[in-house]
Amino acid sequence: MSKAFTKESDSADDEDEVGLPPLPAGTKNYITPQGYQRLRTELLHLIDNERPKVVEVVHWAASNGDRSENGDYLYGKKRLREIDRRIRFLTKRLDIAEVADPTLHHGNDQVFFGATVTYANSKGEERTITIKGIDEVDNLQGEVSWVSPIARALIKAREGDEVTLMTPGGLDRLEVLEVRYPAPTQPD
Repeated sequence: MSKAFTKESDSADDEDEVGLPPLPAGTKNYITPQGYQRLRTELLHLIDNERPKVVEVVHWAASNGDRSENGDYLYGKKRLREIDRRIRFLTKRLDIAEVADPTLHHGNDQVFFGATVTYANSKGEERTITIKGIDEVDNLQGEVSWVSPIARALIKAREGDEVTLMTPGGLDRLEVLEVRYPAPTQPD
């Protein structure tokens, strides 16, 4: 297949910014120590394990001759671009990361970064969320980014406070029922 018919860009910079969760202007990229370590581990794995294996496959495939119909070569080059893109993304994010340890607030009843908050909406429905960094949230686990509307509404509120949240259906009143932080780990 001719390269003219493939939808690939040789410009890596065009694709770097795709998928980056937006940070509000002038703010830091807050992240928990566990989230930072997870991203750092992924970066090191890509650099030390994944990338060298793919480079080896691409080198072997390139030595086989005609590259235009060589699936191993074409897939390997594509995978290499994906790995390099992810390495650039992780490097940029880790460079601007501001590690914030939520255990420092253990026992506090005010909502800050890293808090697990149980709240009730105006219908009386209870929900529990954990406020984390934008690079580490897992919505299926009840985690929300600290820049999300719900987190911004809850930040600095205390147990028993009511806050207002703008939703697509209009204003909603939320009552903060409980605020928890992880306990500090004791050194061994």
